[in-house]
Amino acid sequence: MRRSRALEQHIAVFGESGSGKTVMLSSFYGAAQEPDYLRENLFHVVADNFGQGNRLHRNYLGMKNAVQLPNQNRFSATSYSFSVKLKDGADAEAMKSRPFDALRLVWHDYPGEWFEEGVSGPEEAQRRISAFRDLLSSDIALLLVDGQRLLDHSGEEERYLKSLFTNFRNGLLSLKDDLLEDGKPLSEFPRIWIMALSKSDLLPDMDVFAFRDLLVEKASDDVDELRRVIAGLVESNDALSVGEDFMLISSAKFEPGRIEVTKRIGLELILPLAALLPFERHVRWAQLKLLPGRVGEKLVTKGAVPLMVAALLGTKSKRAGKIGLVLSLLNPDVVNNAANVAGDKLRALNADALARRDYLKATLTQFKIDLENAEDQKIFLRSP
Repeated sequence: MRRSRALEQHIAVFGESGSGKTVMLSSFYGAAQEPDYLRENLFHVVADNFGQGNRLHRNYLGMKNAVQLPNQNRFSATSYSFSVKLKDGADAEAMKSRPFDALRLVWHDYPGEWFEEGVSGPEEAQRRISAFRDLLSSDIALLLVDGQRLLDHSGEEERYLKSLFTNFRNGLLSLKDDLLEDGKPLSEFPRIWIMALSKSDLLPDMDVFAFRDLLVEKASDDVDELRRVIAGLVESNDALSVGEDFMLISSAKFEPGRIEVTKRIGLELILPLAALLPFERHVRWAQLKLLPGRVGEKLVTKGAVPLMVAALLGTKSKRAGKIGLVLSLLNPDVVNNAANVAGDKLRALNADALARRDYLKATLTQFKIDLENAEDQKIFLRSP
């Protein structure tokens, strides 16, 4: 297999103004710079843009040391690139054989105001289209449901949820003509839309099952309408998960005169989700033959699937032009094992990788363990 320096995964984060996107991003990066985080993990999270990294770290320290919230970036769409670089000390043979050296996470932060208020003129309309085009390569989108807004609408949550999903649906519809060339659906578009409860610390009695049930009870029709709009944008729309995965997120615990940045929920899942959920889902869709033609070829052969199989199981493979050929070269059973390895077998793989100082395999298997643990803790619920 041809060696790649970095495996790049994109994630798009959508949320209304005030839903916690800036705090979430700052807490994600700032926490990764803490001594405990560095000691417990086999990698460093490094901002590819030094200035962006400093600003995010400063935001985090402002919350931690001065009880100061970051300024909101109104009508400003920004992409942030983070490299997950393995620490020194890995076994030389493992380093030589690993299929990629680093995982790169590109985080697209899309302004909620553009879904709530529209745009002020042609120039801003063009900026909105350009910003949305930048995130089209994302496999995962997080759609934030604001825990504070749910509290404010206690007993009538459907009013808030209907407004939220209607705004997102209409915002996407307003972009449709500008995104589709000659009306043709897009092959590249976020296909996994996770419903995420932000500020979940404000609702301590709500686990991820209760969150899912709330959306089903109060907003299932609105989520279905949102899915139909997204399906209208995407080629091969059977390979689409909207409102099938759920998670809880809390960037910190906020109290009068105090912000406890160490009390986070769900933020440690961002890297595992970005790295592994698209891989697992694309394999499933391919096996169900929901990825026909060039769409399947693009998703399955562009590098993520064969590289991830090789990294998780040490299986070497060649790249090929047709999805069926790739799956046969990789061996469908091997692909399935890599995507679905779990439980004791997963932990044995992780222990073996640690013993052999294969830091890439140890990190990825630990990511899968983290997702399993989050499901056990009722923080994360993945599509069955």
